[in-house]
Amino acid sequence: MDTVFGIKELPSRLSWPVVTLGMFDGVHLGHQKVIQKILEIALNKGGESIIVTFDRHPGSFISKSPQSCITSLEHRLVLFERLGVDTTVVLKFDQKVSETSAEDFITQIIHDWLGAKSVVLGFNCKFGKGRRGDASMVSHFAEECNFEVLSCEPVTLEGEVVSSTEIRKSIVQGDLQKANRMLGRRVSMLGTVVRGDGRGRDLGYPTANLNLHHEIRPPTGVYATKVLLGSKDFCALTNIGMRPTFKEASHESEPLVEVHIIDFDGSLYGEDMEVQFLYKLRDEIKFRDIEELKQQLERDVTAYAERSSKKVLTE
Repeated sequence: MDTVFGIKELPSRLSWPVVTLGMFDGVHLGHQKVIQKILEIALNKGGESIIVTFDRHPGSFISKSPQSCITSLEHRLVLFERLGVDTTVVLKFDQKVSETSAEDFITQIIHDWLGAKSVVLGFNCKFGKGRRGDASMVSHFAEECNFEVLSCEPVTLEGEVVSSTEIRKSIVQGDLQKANRMLGRRVSMLGTVVRGDGRGRDLGYPTANLNLHHEIRPPTGVYATKVLLGSKDFCALTNIGMRPTFKEASHESEPLVEVHIIDFDGSLYGEDMEVQFLYKLRDEIKFRDIEELKQQLERDVTAYAERSSKKVLTE
């Protein structure tokens, strides 16, 4: 997938650009329906599937502080590529973009710059100054600009519309099964590995400490997870919490995310890592001493291995 940051020369000449627009936080089933539609049209027309998105949530610009999200920009780009998108255009959401009218966005960016032949929008897609732009407005420009406009209906599960808001709520409340169903995949986080205090390695269970770039996380506890590194995946234990066993835990302002990759040895500092959640093993516990903590970690690894082996035998 090509990724273009800002309005500049595109990496290749486009024959039949099929464009969609949005934040796509979570890249959930509703978003996937829109993306699959642009992929389908691009394939039938011999054209190109293009997503236009933003580097931050508009709320982050307005409030001047980062907004929590299901998927950071880096995570969304990984998921877009996984779905088979040809090109993603990332626009910086700044003062200029915030003041761009919906009409100018359609004519200057979607038509003049990208040369869209097909435009596909989600049922609740809003864009442009005052969020005046939507599928109905875009359709008024279709004949003049010589492109077709399609709007995708929402996806519902058990009578409930799939939405980023509901998924955020489910993840924060620990209802991973509901979030999984709405996402159409496992709940996951993508973060950058940063240096910690090395305590996990001293215990014999080295951990990768993740900077999540404002992605939301499930409640505190120890989780069975899968870690994706390149083309390989590894079993891992992921602890989300305040490390109550250690005195300095009280100085932490928010839960840490520490990932112990089972049967892996190597340095990952500075790399991005995707962690997929399988299920919760237990709550976070304050142990009497380090030895008791080590014994529990051994039990956690054993419990994960035993449950995984039972699953393999029953499949």
